[in-house]
Amino acid sequence: MSLNAKQVVKNFYNADFLKDESVLGKFMHPDVELIWNSTEGLTIFHLKEITDTFIEIARTYAGLRIEVSHVLADGNFVTTRYKYYVRTIENPDEELGIAHFISIWEIKDGKLYRGHQVSQPAMNQDDTNGSYHKVKV
Repeated sequence: MSLNAKQVVKNFYNADFLKDESVLGKFMHPDVELIWNSTEGLTIFHLKEITDTFIEIARTYAGLRIEVSHVLADGNFVTTRYKYYVRTIENPDEELGIAHFISIWEIKDGKLYRGHQVSQPAMNQDDTNGSYHKVKV
């Protein structure tokens, strides 16, 4: 049974990137391209750079949780709004929100193929104070 594009993206963001090394292989198309606009500017990632990023996150943090508030689909394109929360190695009992994201993924062959992502650091004052209110998941 093949999953629709929206379910592929939801499953990806619900996966445990840090503990399951097979996640990226399961969800990323071999020719994946992620175009990311952040406070650092424009970065273009392919599978190797995405993999290296998650290896670095796993090395740096005790845990990563992604809280998704919106998942909107139009055919093979899926838009998500989410926030990254981490637990530091020094204080694994405290979770900190570190960044907000909005992404648009094109799904090809049941995998994430081309992504456009915008992010900004989490601030003390934002609309999530503790948790996103789920809107359309």
